[in-house]
Amino acid sequence: MNVRQQHFGLRRSSHPVVNSISANAALGILLLLIAILALIACSIPRIPQPLSYHLFADGRSFAGIPNFGDVASNLPFAIIGIGGMVFLLPSRSTARDRQFLDRREIWPYATFFIGLLLTAFGSTYYHLAPDNARLLWDRLPLTITFMSVVAAVIAERVDVGLGLRLLPILLCVGFASVLQWYWSETSGAGDMRFYAAVQACSALVLLLALLLPSRYTRSSDLGLLLGFYCLAKAFEFFDIPVFTLLHVVSGHTLKHLAAAAAGLSVLQMLRKRDPLSMAQPLLPCALMVRNDHD
Repeated sequence: MNVRQQHFGLRRSSHPVVNSISANAALGILLLLIAILALIACSIPRIPQPLSYHLFADGRSFAGIPNFGDVASNLPFAIIGIGGMVFLLPSRSTARDRQFLDRREIWPYATFFIGLLLTAFGSTYYHLAPDNARLLWDRLPLTITFMSVVAAVIAERVDVGLGLRLLPILLCVGFASVLQWYWSETSGAGDMRFYAAVQACSALVLLLALLLPSRYTRSSDLGLLLGFYCLAKAFEFFDIPVFTLLHVVSGHTLKHLAAAAAGLSVLQMLRKRDPLSMAQPLLPCALMVRNDHD
């Protein structure tokens, strides 16, 4: 064991310290809900992307940039994405040792922050001239953020190896949902059911994760992430009423800021959390010596 592990009487393990019954129950509930969502998605009529979706409330230009509010509000995604990647750099090994009991847990979060950075570019490209073709490049990076958080939750609260194995699979599922939607639109039979179901499943995973014991402090920050996500969806839905009420900023612009706040909550969680085991009393020296010779 290294000095840090000796000091706290810890051994690194790739297996989370969670209640297996709770984890199995949560997984069972999740699979049941996914099956129900799939059944609902298959039974309801297809949902095309309304062309009115691209008619955002705030179309004002500034400095020659069309739809300036919705374009400029993507900057926080880039700032937080870059900040998160810098935080996870190998040169910050001391911080990483404190925030990650298993260093492999870094990968889903690195993917998440890369997704945030790509979202800044994709959403900016879309809002400069909104249409379905450009919306594709807005939604693809968004699915990276959804799916990487799901993988991170599974890695931390169920099993690290499982979360890492699922990460590329989840990303492919997310990409497939967006590509299927875009293909359906270009074929004249637009259908958003798959994409909507993927988003709903991601939110369900976060909700169920709150019921699972965590290996880290600040686990309730996942609720903050979910709250900001729901707030973003509300602002998106009330784009025009918000702009009509405030006359300064639109609901969609606030949606971007709320979604960026969700990303910031993840970064703050990682920066401030500690392994729960570190809060336990120090083990007797004799026990630590014996553990060293196991």
